[in-house]
Amino acid sequence: MKKFLFSALLAVSLSACASLTRMEENQLRELKTYGISVDKPTGYWEKPASPLAAGMLNLLPGVGNFYLGVGNGSDGAQVLYGFLNLLFWPASILWGIPEAAIDAGTINERELLYYYAYDPNGKRELEEARKKFGKK
Repeated sequence: MKKFLFSALLAVSLSACASLTRMEENQLRELKTYGISVDKPTGYWEKPASPLAAGMLNLLPGVGNFYLGVGNGSDGAQVLYGFLNLLFWPASILWGIPEAAIDAGTINERELLYYYAYDPNGKRELEEARKKFGKK
C-alpha cells in the first residue's frame, strides 16, 4: 500500500510540471527557423531561470520551486509546488529536482517568446532576423 501511495504521489507531482501551449510551441518553432532559441538568443535577452540551480536548490525542501516562483520569469504556481515539496520532504527530492529543472527550461522558453513578442528590443531583433531570412 505504501508503494502504491508513493507511486501515485510521484506521478501526480511529475504531472505538475509547467508546460507550453500549442501556440507557444509553434512560436518557438518559428523562432528556431530564424536561428533563435533559448540556448542561442540574440541581443539583450538573458535566461531568467537556471535549470541547474532550480534542480539543485530542490535538495532543500521546495527552495528550487520558490526560486522559480519569485524570480525574473516567475511562475506563481511554483510557490504552491514549493509548499507541497516542503510538506513531503525528504521524499520530494525524488521528483522535485527533475521537476524544477524541467520547469526552469519551460519558463525560459516562455520568457523568450514574451521578449520577442512584447519587448521593443525583441520586436526589433525579430524583424531584423526576419529580413535576414527573407520573411515578413
